[in-house]
Amino acid sequence: MVKRLLFYISFFVVLIVAFLYFVYKDEDLSKSLLPVLNANVQDFSFTNQDGKMINQNTVDGKVYVAEYFFTTCKGICPVMNANMRRVYDKFKDEPNFLILSHTCMPETDSLPLLKAYEEKMINGKLKENEDGSYKIEYEPTIQAHSKNINNNPHNPVWNFITGDKASLYKMARHSYLVDNNKPDSTQTLADEFIHTQFFALVDNQRRVRGIYDGLVEEDIQKLLKDIKGLLKEKVTTKHFMYGFSNTPN
Repeated sequence: MVKRLLFYISFFVVLIVAFLYFVYKDEDLSKSLLPVLNANVQDFSFTNQDGKMINQNTVDGKVYVAEYFFTTCKGICPVMNANMRRVYDKFKDEPNFLILSHTCMPETDSLPLLKAYEEKMINGKLKENEDGSYKIEYEPTIQAHSKNINNNPHNPVWNFITGDKASLYKMARHSYLVDNNKPDSTQTLADEFIHTQFFALVDNQRRVRGIYDGLVEEDIQKLLKDIKGLLKEKVTTKHFMYGFSNTPN
């Protein structure tokens, strides 16, 4: 009698363990507590500084940061991208991380200019100013960048991208949420101009999980922490207990 009872107890314990495994095996128990700000980052297709197509397949299963800049900017862009360089330095060896720096002036930022800007950002010396902000010091080399746009083995992470202006601006406003200024209905597309200091953090399921001021040190520190947290999340495809929802609790 005792043996039979022990058998039934053991059987039901195994059964319960197997059930719990089935329910939770696809649940990401290490998921970040960051909210989902936009669960529907749209498909896109742009070109990076090496002439390579960058689209939704490029970022599939990866965490990435998106921003907007232009190569001749003398105002906020140098400070923003000095801070983005800090992000790059921290995660450049992480295979599941990318940076997408979109030009907001595709009519002037050609591939050779983007390639030259990449060299400045990657090879320049990152220095901290007395006020705690950062800058990149760079001495240009004598090199024909336009002849070298397909050769960039040292930087698979930081993409400086261009493309159709309407598509670039639509991504900023409706996907990444880094520009909420609606265009004037009297403006033509050629007259529109996005100039924002905000970075968008996108998770491995193409959901915006944070917006950060690229000029504020507190935001940069939070961004670095949040990237690390999102890199620990799994790409979850099954949510048996939560109605197949992909929204974190």
